[in-house]
Amino acid sequence: MCSNQELKARAHRLADEVFTQGDLAVADELVAAEYVHHVPGDQPAPGLTGLKEWVTLMHSAFPDFHVIVEDQIAEGDRVVQRMTARGTHEGELFGIPPTGTGVCVPFIEINRVGPDGKFVEHWSSVDLLGLLQQLGALPTELEGKPSRPPDEGEATVTNRPISITVSPKVGRRGSRSRP
Repeated sequence: MCSNQELKARAHRLADEVFTQGDLAVADELVAAEYVHHVPGDQPAPGLTGLKEWVTLMHSAFPDFHVIVEDQIAEGDRVVQRMTARGTHEGELFGIPPTGTGVCVPFIEINRVGPDGKFVEHWSSVDLLGLLQQLGALPTELEGKPSRPPDEGEATVTNRPISITVSPKVGRRGSRSRP
Protein backbone atom coordinates (compact mmCIF):
# COMPACT_ATOMS: atom_id res chain seq x y z
CA MET A 1 0.00 0.00 0.00
CA CYS A 2 1.24 3.49 -0.82
CA SER A 3 1.60 6.20 1.80
CA ASN A 4 -0.67 9.24 1.37
CA GLN A 5 2.28 11.25 -0.01
CA GLU A 6 3.20 8.49 -2.49
CA LEU A 7 -0.44 8.26 -3.58
CA LYS A 8 -0.57 12.02 -4.18
CA ALA A 9 2.69 11.89 -6.15
CA ARG A 10 1.36 9.05 -8.35
CA ALA A 11 -1.90 10.91 -9.01
CA HIS A 12 0.02 14.10 -9.82
CA ARG A 13 2.17 12.14 -12.31
CA LEU A 14 -0.98 10.77 -13.94
CA ALA A 15 -2.33 14.31 -14.37
CA ASP A 16 0.96 15.85 -15.48
CA GLU A 17 2.82 13.19 -17.45
CA VAL A 18 -0.12 11.26 -18.91
CA PHE A 19 -2.88 13.83 -19.37
CA THR A 20 -0.85 17.02 -19.91
CA GLN A 21 2.20 15.61 -21.68
CA GLY A 22 0.35 12.73 -23.38
CA ASP A 23 3.00 10.16 -22.34
CA LEU A 24 1.02 6.92 -22.66
CA ALA A 25 4.02 4.81 -21.53
CA VAL A 26 3.69 6.38 -18.07
CA ALA A 27 0.05 5.23 -18.04
CA ASP A 28 1.32 1.64 -18.34
CA GLU A 29 3.42 2.22 -15.22
CA LEU A 30 0.68 3.88 -13.14
CA VAL A 31 -2.61 2.28 -14.24
CA ALA A 32 -3.75 -1.36 -14.08
CA ALA A 33 -4.91 -3.04 -17.28
CA GLU A 34 -8.35 -3.68 -15.72
CA TYR A 35 -8.83 -0.01 -14.68
CA VAL A 36 -12.55 0.68 -14.10
CA HIS A 37 -14.05 4.02 -15.23
CA HIS A 38 -17.05 5.73 -13.63
CA VAL A 39 -17.55 8.90 -15.66
CA PRO A 40 -20.55 10.95 -16.82
CA GLY A 41 -21.89 10.36 -20.32
CA ASP A 42 -20.67 7.67 -22.66
CA GLN A 43 -18.18 5.38 -20.97
CA PRO A 44 -14.73 5.03 -22.52
CA ALA A 45 -13.53 1.59 -23.55
CA PRO A 46 -12.82 -0.52 -20.47
CA GLY A 47 -9.45 -0.62 -18.79
CA LEU A 48 -6.16 1.04 -19.53
CA THR A 49 -7.10 1.07 -23.23
CA GLY A 50 -10.02 3.42 -22.51
CA LEU A 51 -7.79 5.77 -20.52
CA LYS A 52 -5.29 5.94 -23.38
CA GLU A 53 -8.09 6.55 -25.92
CA TRP A 54 -9.42 9.40 -23.75
CA VAL A 55 -5.98 11.03 -23.49
CA THR A 56 -5.51 10.69 -27.25
CA LEU A 57 -8.97 12.21 -27.89
CA MET A 58 -8.23 15.19 -25.64
CA HIS A 59 -4.88 15.87 -27.35
CA SER A 60 -6.47 15.48 -30.77
CA ALA A 61 -9.27 17.96 -29.98
CA PHE A 62 -7.06 20.28 -27.89
CA PRO A 63 -3.39 20.07 -29.03
CA ASP A 64 -2.34 22.35 -26.15
CA PHE A 65 -4.41 20.36 -23.60
CA HIS A 66 -3.10 20.61 -20.07
CA VAL A 67 -4.32 19.84 -16.59
CA ILE A 68 -3.64 21.89 -13.47
CA VAL A 69 -3.91 20.12 -10.11
CA GLU A 70 -5.54 22.61 -7.74
CA ASP A 71 -6.03 20.42 -4.64
CA GLN A 72 -5.24 16.87 -3.53
CA ILE A 73 -6.50 14.76 -0.65
CA ALA A 74 -5.29 11.20 -0.05
CA GLU A 75 -6.59 8.72 2.47
CA GLY A 76 -6.16 4.97 2.55
CA ASP A 77 -6.32 3.61 -1.01
CA ARG A 78 -7.90 6.73 -2.62
CA VAL A 79 -6.75 10.10 -3.82
CA VAL A 80 -9.08 12.98 -4.71
CA GLN A 81 -7.94 15.75 -7.02
CA ARG A 82 -9.69 19.01 -7.89
CA MET A 83 -8.31 20.01 -11.26
CA THR A 84 -8.78 22.37 -14.17
CA ALA A 85 -8.32 21.35 -17.79
CA ARG A 86 -7.44 23.99 -20.38
CA GLY A 87 -6.89 23.91 -24.10
CA THR A 88 -7.72 25.39 -27.49
CA HIS A 89 -10.37 23.52 -29.50
CA GLU A 90 -8.55 22.77 -32.77
CA GLY A 91 -9.88 19.28 -33.54
CA GLU A 92 -13.30 17.61 -33.61
CA LEU A 93 -14.78 16.69 -30.22
CA PHE A 94 -18.04 14.75 -29.79
CA GLY A 95 -19.00 15.71 -33.36
CA ILE A 96 -18.33 19.42 -32.74
CA PRO A 97 -16.01 20.82 -35.42
CA PRO A 98 -12.99 22.88 -34.31
CA THR A 99 -13.90 26.34 -33.04
CA GLY A 100 -10.49 27.77 -32.12
CA THR A 101 -11.99 28.55 -28.71
CA GLY A 102 -9.94 28.34 -25.53
CA VAL A 103 -11.73 26.35 -22.84
CA CYS A 104 -11.37 26.02 -19.09
CA VAL A 105 -13.14 23.04 -17.51
CA PRO A 106 -13.12 22.25 -13.78
CA PHE A 107 -13.36 18.63 -12.69
CA ILE A 108 -12.89 16.37 -9.69
CA GLU A 109 -11.43 12.88 -9.83
CA ILE A 110 -11.15 10.08 -7.33
CA ASN A 111 -8.67 7.30 -8.08
CA ARG A 112 -8.35 4.08 -6.11
CA VAL A 113 -5.03 2.26 -5.98
CA GLY A 114 -4.64 -1.52 -5.82
CA PRO A 115 -2.20 -3.53 -3.68
CA ASP A 116 0.50 -3.27 -6.37
CA GLY A 117 0.38 0.55 -6.32
CA LYS A 118 -1.37 0.90 -9.70
CA PHE A 119 -4.64 2.75 -10.09
CA VAL A 120 -7.51 0.28 -10.48
CA GLU A 121 -10.67 2.42 -10.34
CA HIS A 122 -11.64 5.96 -11.21
CA TRP A 123 -14.61 8.29 -10.63
CA SER A 124 -14.90 11.66 -12.31
CA SER A 125 -17.22 14.66 -12.16
CA VAL A 126 -16.68 17.03 -15.10
CA ASP A 127 -18.45 20.26 -16.02
CA LEU A 128 -19.55 18.97 -19.45
CA LEU A 129 -22.34 21.57 -19.66
CA GLY A 130 -19.78 24.35 -19.24
CA LEU A 131 -17.52 22.77 -21.87
CA LEU A 132 -20.35 22.50 -24.41
CA GLN A 133 -21.36 26.11 -23.71
CA GLN A 134 -17.78 27.32 -24.18
CA LEU A 135 -17.64 25.50 -27.53
CA GLY A 136 -20.90 27.15 -28.62
CA ALA A 137 -22.75 23.82 -28.79
CA LEU A 138 -25.29 24.97 -26.16
CA PRO A 139 -26.65 28.41 -25.28
CA THR A 140 -25.07 30.13 -22.29
CA GLU A 141 -28.40 31.60 -21.14
CA LEU A 142 -31.98 30.39 -21.13
CA GLU A 143 -33.65 31.65 -24.26
CA GLY A 144 -37.06 33.26 -24.20
CA LYS A 145 -38.90 34.96 -21.43
CA PRO A 146 -42.22 34.04 -19.81
CA SER A 147 -45.25 35.53 -21.58
CA ARG A 148 -46.70 36.41 -18.16
CA PRO A 149 -45.46 36.30 -14.60
CA PRO A 150 -46.07 32.90 -13.03
CA ASP A 151 -49.06 32.53 -10.72
CA GLU A 152 -48.48 31.56 -7.10
CA GLY A 153 -47.49 27.89 -6.93
CA GLU A 154 -46.33 27.92 -10.56
CA ALA A 155 -42.83 28.15 -12.04
CA THR A 156 -41.90 28.91 -15.63
CA VAL A 157 -39.18 27.35 -17.77
CA THR A 158 -38.77 28.86 -21.26
CA ASN A 159 -42.42 29.89 -21.61
CA ARG A 160 -43.86 26.59 -20.39
CA PRO A 161 -45.56 26.82 -16.98
CA ILE A 162 -45.20 23.88 -14.68
CA SER A 163 -47.18 23.37 -11.51
CA ILE A 164 -45.41 22.98 -8.19
CA THR A 165 -47.38 21.79 -5.18
CA VAL A 166 -46.03 22.62 -1.75
CA SER A 167 -47.21 20.27 0.98
CA PRO A 168 -48.41 21.94 4.18
CA LYS A 169 -46.98 18.94 6.07
CA VAL A 170 -43.39 20.10 5.57
CA GLY A 171 -42.06 21.42 8.85
CA ARG A 172 -38.78 22.99 9.88
CA ARG A 173 -35.61 22.15 7.99
CA GLY A 174 -37.57 20.21 5.39
CA SER A 175 -38.63 17.45 7.79
CA ARG A 176 -42.12 16.06 7.37
CA SER A 177 -44.53 16.22 10.29
CA ARG A 178 -46.21 12.98 11.16
CA PRO A 179 -50.02 12.82 10.57
